[in-house]
Amino acid sequence: MADRPRFGPAGVPPAFKELKRPVVEFPKYLHEEGLDAFEYQAVRWGPKPQMRREDAETLSVNAGKYDVWLTVHGSYFINFCGDRETVEASKKRLVACATAASWMGAHVVVFHPGFYGRRSAGEALETCVEAMSGVVESMREMGMVGVRLGPETTGKRSQLGSLDEVLTLCERVELSEPVIDWSHIHAREGGTLKRLDDFRRVMEEVEKRLGTEVLRNLHCHFTPVEFTEKGEKRHHTMSEAGFGPDFGFLASLIVEMGLRPVLVCESPVLDVDARRMRDIVLRELERRGKR
Repeated sequence: MADRPRFGPAGVPPAFKELKRPVVEFPKYLHEEGLDAFEYQAVRWGPKPQMRREDAETLSVNAGKYDVWLTVHGSYFINFCGDRETVEASKKRLVACATAASWMGAHVVVFHPGFYGRRSAGEALETCVEAMSGVVESMREMGMVGVRLGPETTGKRSQLGSLDEVLTLCERVELSEPVIDWSHIHAREGGTLKRLDDFRRVMEEVEKRLGTEVLRNLHCHFTPVEFTEKGEKRHHTMSEAGFGPDFGFLASLIVEMGLRPVLVCESPVLDVDARRMRDIVLRELERRGKR
């Protein structure tokens, strides 16, 4: 559990890449920026970890040294709603990501559950529950400790990943917790997160179904998003006008409800907007006299 609201990027920003330094040194860079979370991107991985264990363990040491909360975003090539061959390959990819997560001391492996395809929503959900349960069994057999699976709310209506579906997965599969991508919910539902109470509705549903501790310690993604009738189209920066949802509503509820989420920024300016989110929450804490 995070000890406070934490903020950081989904992946390594261009400015760090230009330094040509290894990713194991990124926690120090984040610390110098005043950020304290990092979601390592394993989004192109196949059935084996594409990171040396030695590097993962060094990243873990440096994250601890600089107080950076680590998570992993799993492979994009996961589809637990496909045919048997696709599901089995997807399970291997998620296990590979979880293996590296355990090496680096990461807390959650975030992943997109899959696409409905020709299955009904109910059939796709059952297939996903079975596949995730198999991954959990493999993780236990391999002795992984401290890593949880994080099915993410998805931004396209063709994907399994509505709020209800993600919460159902977490109700039915052990060692899982929801990853609430606020922008995906906004895009998937046609722009529904317009008011404070729209965000509150989501939080109340999480708390009702998974409990107060889960709500208090949510792992979240956020970025302004452009969408069509099919759902998410592209991410935008927080400085661009005209794209929602409004992070100010989320910040207000974080402070009002005493939450301590990990907030991962997925905008085109990863660390810049992560700092913006941090500063909005800090100003809200100060405004309410809680800082």
